[in-house]
Amino acid sequence: MDYDAVATHFLVPTGASLPVPTLPQSSARRLRDALEPVATIGWWSREASAAVNALGHDFFDGYVWGRAAALGADVSPTVVAAAFGAFEPAMLTAVYAQGRSTSSCHDVLAARSSGASEGLAAATAGVEIAAIAWLGDRLLAALGSLDGAGRPLFAGLRALPVPDSAHGRAWRAAELVREHRGDGHVAATVASGFDTVEMNVLTEVWLEYRVGEYSASRAFTSERIEAAAMRLRGAGLLDESGRLTAAGRSARDDVEAVTDGSQRALVDALGDDLDEVIRVATMIGAAVLAAHAAPADARKRAAG
Repeated sequence: MDYDAVATHFLVPTGASLPVPTLPQSSARRLRDALEPVATIGWWSREASAAVNALGHDFFDGYVWGRAAALGADVSPTVVAAAFGAFEPAMLTAVYAQGRSTSSCHDVLAARSSGASEGLAAATAGVEIAAIAWLGDRLLAALGSLDGAGRPLFAGLRALPVPDSAHGRAWRAAELVREHRGDGHVAATVASGFDTVEMNVLTEVWLEYRVGEYSASRAFTSERIEAAAMRLRGAGLLDESGRLTAAGRSARDDVEAVTDGSQRALVDALGDDLDEVIRVATMIGAAVLAAHAAPADARKRAAG
């Protein structure tokens, strides 16, 4: 899929009235949601996409190899699939192998860094550089104090050189927060006992998607999605219309609470600056959204 097709599908508002999810208002979740448009500009912006396209990648294998490259040049595809957690493993390993055969680890990381920095600079031309610099520096200071145990994508990303520019530093810091939470969420999912497809279904209906509407984008077949939905219905977590029951909402809320708990050290490290970090990140994220460099659908942004 080329960038223009991606932009048309995900980034440009269609004018249709879409459901808006009701999200938890915990400190950790508010931080995550404020930073999401900044963190993901490394693949959603035209500049970032052009940088990896110049190496021979299409949008998706550039995304997969670009994220996975933080783990190193020769990581097993099965390890990458396990670390990502949310995708159909056979599909993801094939896309990862394609990406790894297209460019070197060094080159794709350099392309992501330059493209994301340029993309954020273009999207936030009207935002004071001091605010962008403060956000990046404050987050990086907090992130540097965290324990990386059990967090492969976060630890790999944190080991890379930090970009020099204010825009690059803000992007890297936001992406580090995203990977830190993502690693925590994968752990919370495993601890919950739900398999990957079941968690995709629980999450999509929690965010007001229909069953299969979002999880199909993770390459799970309709048969596997329906089998997972049947198991969830059998457990009393989905009703016959495919909506969460009270027990289902409680179960998904419990996973979210454990995920939030995995962010306690980060929230504590930000201390009294947390609300200001969220305010500044929200302002910068609004500029990214206005520039059509993040998904227009609030459910997609909330799902990751």
